[in-house]
Amino acid sequence: MSLPTTTDVVLVDTIQLTANIGADCWGRVREQPVSITIHLHLKPSFLEISGQSDNVLDSIHYGHLTKAVSALSASYTDVRALVHEVTQKAFALAGENVDAVRVVVGLPKQILLANDFEIEVITPRGKDSLQQAAKVSVKDLVMPVLIGVNPPERLAKQRVITNITFYEKAGMHKEIENTAYLTLEKFVLHIVRSSCLASDAIEAVTTRSQKPSALSFAHSSGVEMTRYRDGFQGLQ
Repeated sequence: MSLPTTTDVVLVDTIQLTANIGADCWGRVREQPVSITIHLHLKPSFLEISGQSDNVLDSIHYGHLTKAVSALSASYTDVRALVHEVTQKAFALAGENVDAVRVVVGLPKQILLANDFEIEVITPRGKDSLQQAAKVSVKDLVMPVLIGVNPPERLAKQRVITNITFYEKAGMHKEIENTAYLTLEKFVLHIVRSSCLASDAIEAVTTRSQKPSALSFAHSSGVEMTRYRDGFQGLQ
């Protein structure tokens, strides 16, 4: 096991606000709940100064950053525009001490059957956040699926909880609910393949699906799979 590298990070976790970033899960363009987490990746050993002086003035004032983000405009063309403005505010307030800014925006009402939808962008100093790759996560998507090899499992659909992580946004396909599977392996491969082929911009996809009804004395059984898009290009 390799040891972690030396890092200095100041973060503000889960700022809660509302903003209009386009249509919500009902297709309505209106304000919806938004959570914003910001990581300031600082120059090496920057925090040693405040660590030795024990003086908050020698560090990054995360209170000012929180106020600046909380006071942002309530309307954006899309979620990437919101990420861009938050990134700019972070660089402006932190000054030359920051090498990169990582912004994670959560939209819990974006996908009707999912617990959360997150977009994460890391922007190095001097770069445009709109030009950086985005990691997108659909969390705890619950779908009724006919799945399983045991006779009782062939009689009724059961809940399957799925988590998907990919670059750029890919749609979830209604065909999944209308298809029967014997195994989670087949189900997960179907989602990974569909997501990878949904856009030329997608580099890789990770999908984890769990069956909470499968085992009596465990939370769930599950399968996780990661694949690169180029592995499916010959199968389109």
